[in-house]
Amino acid sequence: MAFFTRADFRKCVVAGHLLLGIGLAAGPVPVGAQAITAASKQSSAALRQTLQAKLDELHRNGHFPGATVGVVLADGSSFALATGLADKEANRPMKPTDLMLQGSVGKTYAAALAMQLVASGQLNLDAKVAQYLGTEPWFSRLPNAQDITVRMLMNHTSGLVRYEFKEQFLKDLKAQPDKVWQPAELLAYLFDAPAPFAAGQGWDYSDTNYIVLGMIIEKVTGKNYYDLVAQRLLKPLKLRHTVPTDRRRIPGVVQGYAGPNNEFSGTDAMLQNGRFVINPQFEWTGGGIASTTEDLARWAKAMYEGRAFDAKMLPEMLTGVAAPMLGNEAKYGLGVILRPTSLGPSYGHSGFFPGYLTEMIYLPEQKMALAVQFNSSTPKAIGKSPFRFLVELAEAAQ
Repeated sequence: MAFFTRADFRKCVVAGHLLLGIGLAAGPVPVGAQAITAASKQSSAALRQTLQAKLDELHRNGHFPGATVGVVLADGSSFALATGLADKEANRPMKPTDLMLQGSVGKTYAAALAMQLVASGQLNLDAKVAQYLGTEPWFSRLPNAQDITVRMLMNHTSGLVRYEFKEQFLKDLKAQPDKVWQPAELLAYLFDAPAPFAAGQGWDYSDTNYIVLGMIIEKVTGKNYYDLVAQRLLKPLKLRHTVPTDRRRIPGVVQGYAGPNNEFSGTDAMLQNGRFVINPQFEWTGGGIASTTEDLARWAKAMYEGRAFDAKMLPEMLTGVAAPMLGNEAKYGLGVILRPTSLGPSYGHSGFFPGYLTEMIYLPEQKMALAVQFNSSTPKAIGKSPFRFLVELAEAAQ
């Protein structure tokens, strides 16, 4: 029997769908169509085997407990892979259906909602934030308060630095593990502090930007952010394995390992008796989502193909500014990291939450999306950049 290349596989899938459609309308599936469908299944199995081998190799050469990978091909078909352990103490293998925290990848859902509101005329990217939040009693205490625009929040050029690495916040987070954080309480760690640069005159990645964006989204819509995510994004796109991280106990989330001396918890294992040692609820619109990697890859493909909001808004989202912190050639758009690869441009995002690392990318020239999640937040344990690893998987799939 002849062997099929990855390109042959994609052609077979398309041809198979067309012939199956004809068969359903006109009678039994022709023998030729059955052969093509069988070849497609065989090639799909070969692709999974190739990518599984690469994932297992990464695990073998690294020092992380486990990982999952999600892949969505050009025709929309998807699958997931797993390697290693979900729980070292229980010696439980990682499963493709296990959930992990996305960290900052969660910003992409807030960005998609914002683009929906821009498309409907409810939000203006170049309007001053003061137009939406200027009447709040604390507003004038934000650095650069009067000069920040919505666009500056979304592309991290506002001058609002990270609240989550402030020493006092970390102390308070660990001291009050059951505290439900209000957005304004998070912003308070920045009140009256000088900005590192004037609004629009620099770049500094900061969760604070997306906390403010979340407040604007709720103010404009009059609705709860997570309700909007569920109603406007998850339900229409049938992302059934994506959930908010709005409490300490999140069913389906596997153990995460942050290292024994991590500054967020001071413990290696992030779950004790099924509950997080700190409340992940604080992330909110700066992250705030857990999922399977297959759901995450499906989300990337849907969003960057213009199915999460009006596709006419994609050029706005994909217009980036230099983001040197992310690499010499990296740019940051509106909730999206733009990076060149050997396969052409890529759109996506990286994520960190204590105990978890996440990466997702979409390759527009291949119409392919991939995601990887690790239940370790120690980069050295991975042994390779998660972004680089996804690109290698995409290369292997060609």
